[in-house]
Amino acid sequence: MTCASCVRRVEKTLQAVPGVQEASVNLATEQASVRADASVSADALAAAVRKAGYDVATQRVELKVEGMTCASCVGRVEKALLKVPGVSSASVNLATEKASIEAPSTVALAALQAAVEKAGYVAKAEEEERPVVARRLPEWWPFALSAALTLPVVAPMLLQLFGTDWMLDGWLQLALATPVQFWLGWRFYRAGYKALRAGTGNMDLLVALGTSAAYGLSLYLLWRHAGHGMPHLYFEASSAVITLVLLGKWLEGRAKRQTTDAIRVLNALRPATARVRRDGIEADVPVEQVALGDLVVVRPGERVAVDGEVIEGRSHVDESLITGESLPIAKGAGDKVTGGAINAEGVLTVETFAVGAETTLARVIRMVESAQTAKAPIQRVVDRVSAVFVPVVLAIALLTFLGWAFATGNWEAALINAVAVLVIACPCALGLATPTAIMAGTGVAARQGILIKDAQALEVAHAVTTVAFDKTGTLTEGRPSLVAVIPAIGVGRDDVLRLASALQRTSEHPLALAVLDKARDERLQLPEASDARALPGRGLEGMVAGDLLVLGSSRLLRELGVAAGSLDAEAALLERQGRTISWLMRRHGENAELLGVLAFGDTVKAAAHLAVTRLQQLGIQTVMLTGDNQGSAKAVAAELGIDEVRAEVLPGDKAAIVQELRSRGRVVAMVGDGINDAPALAAADVGIAMSTGTDVAMETAGITLMRGDPRLVADAIDVSRRTYAKIKQNLWWAFGYNVLGIPLAALGLLSPVIAGAAMAFSSVSVVSNALLLRRWRSLQQRERLPQQVEQASQLVTP
Repeated sequence: MTCASCVRRVEKTLQAVPGVQEASVNLATEQASVRADASVSADALAAAVRKAGYDVATQRVELKVEGMTCASCVGRVEKALLKVPGVSSASVNLATEKASIEAPSTVALAALQAAVEKAGYVAKAEEEERPVVARRLPEWWPFALSAALTLPVVAPMLLQLFGTDWMLDGWLQLALATPVQFWLGWRFYRAGYKALRAGTGNMDLLVALGTSAAYGLSLYLLWRHAGHGMPHLYFEASSAVITLVLLGKWLEGRAKRQTTDAIRVLNALRPATARVRRDGIEADVPVEQVALGDLVVVRPGERVAVDGEVIEGRSHVDESLITGESLPIAKGAGDKVTGGAINAEGVLTVETFAVGAETTLARVIRMVESAQTAKAPIQRVVDRVSAVFVPVVLAIALLTFLGWAFATGNWEAALINAVAVLVIACPCALGLATPTAIMAGTGVAARQGILIKDAQALEVAHAVTTVAFDKTGTLTEGRPSLVAVIPAIGVGRDDVLRLASALQRTSEHPLALAVLDKARDERLQLPEASDARALPGRGLEGMVAGDLLVLGSSRLLRELGVAAGSLDAEAALLERQGRTISWLMRRHGENAELLGVLAFGDTVKAAAHLAVTRLQQLGIQTVMLTGDNQGSAKAVAAELGIDEVRAEVLPGDKAAIVQELRSRGRVVAMVGDGINDAPALAAADVGIAMSTGTDVAMETAGITLMRGDPRLVADAIDVSRRTYAKIKQNLWWAFGYNVLGIPLAALGLLSPVIAGAAMAFSSVSVVSNALLLRRWRSLQQRERLPQQVEQASQLVTP
């Protein structure tokens, strides 16, 4: 594919395949993302792509297959391999015990090995992902050779600028221009023919038509004036245009590869082997063969091969390329480690709990790839333009030729002006404007620990006017502690704590864990609890020692009609101090009596105040949603400077509040980390999940923050704004360039050579502008920069 017209054609062809619901093609990554019924095969999609005049990149993989004994084994292995989605051919040789597989480059080696092992054999990588056609020459050689052949043809025209009137022999010009036109420029003829055969056009067709017209005119003039003097020929125009377009394509390819640096860096984090301890013996094995529960030994300086939990050893681990956290983190027994992180000074033994596609690193790569392949909503405008771009340009070129021919009678000049129109039109820049900016933006965000799942989230985030925060685990540490137990008159403090702990045994709520930790510290003997059930958003109830006990919020206290009595003043004071209050009650039918009150404290994250301040500096309003009481919620909001507080909110009501905020015309981002936040994350214009929370929240949200740092919320919005600005700049340049350049060419104000240069560098300029996003720095990096400058200045000796 070479331009936006190619993208449109591939998408239309894929969408025409029965069972395909949606197809999105990215020109920058040269990838198609297809959503289809399970019945749609990869072969059918590949056939559709080939029918459109393009091809699907393939790889040849060699596997060493052990355990085969006869021809039936061969047939079984081949059949198993052919069942892997995307595999087009599989050939197994019994004598050499090798399998040769041809499949798209997206088919993983692990999937092929798993298919062979499922068939009952052992597969080992013989030669991984060896391309079908290896590159032996550098990518710049077509341009370099074309430039060497073109320079003698163009040199006389350049010398005329200095008063030197010298002309290369016409037949020598023909000899130099012919290999440029039909050998080095053959790629344009081939791609242009495929476009015509598919009933459409692209950039290659415009270049092929334009240069062929200039070459053909020169050939005609050379033949007509043979032996009668040397006429002005246009071989320099056709050769220079092809040379400049080849230069542009080479520079564009180099720049495009830089936009995918994030994926390459993440893929480089995957270790090839892991040191596994089995039955007391350590051995290096391919990481694909590590199983759940295996013990992996990580020595100093090595990368952690799997996601797991440390069971032995202490060390510091650098997770900066995964989470964006700049400082190494201390790890010991019970701590979790992520595959791809670098171990520092100690030896760690890690018990594996995630392998392959389920590891954090694999999920991160999938999310980044998904965002970079997806198409932003603003791209729809480009798609509509690209669908008619080439036919319109061809019509303008024809009108230019006819207009100049009839107006001046000089059909040679008319043809050259028409060639300039064909050459200057550039659908490439249109096709690259949006995806390159998205790739650069999502790539730099991923390096800072901000994972953007889809292009729509990236595009919408720039317009956010309100950020709604869940409190616990988002603005606070999410690890509350029990700070006070106050019994009612006639009840012992230990009795209140013992009964509350027994009731909380069945709960995984952070407040329940805090109560149980306190009871464990005080070594209390807990009675058995039965029939415990949650009261959503209010608390829980259950039978303890023959009594029906209820533990819950102030809202539940009011619903049961229980008077706080002497505890009211103390509870109010605790709430004003920012404590979360839970009431323990014993029910007797419709009545209930108060046994005591428990107060919890949750530390506000150190970075939360700066996060809120940064959002307000961006002109964004902040809202806090919490199930806590009014006093506790307002105390935290006052400490952080949050604009609006919604307290005592039930989990199901958070989504309703988000919808209410949106109904006021606000663009809302919801930030949360728990299962109960998932509906609100889905209801918001943009959902932002903390990776320190639940998988449900991360799957629902469009943006995931790899660290539990609320400052990343402002960074996510900032990178979205900057990316969207680059998209608009690129589109303005791409549209403006064609709107201005085509009329100038039609009016005869641009030569084909200048038009070719402008067309070649329009795409390069769009990609280069997108690459400026790689200079973006997060809030934390900007904070550290003055400190680093000051430290450096102190090292300078006066």
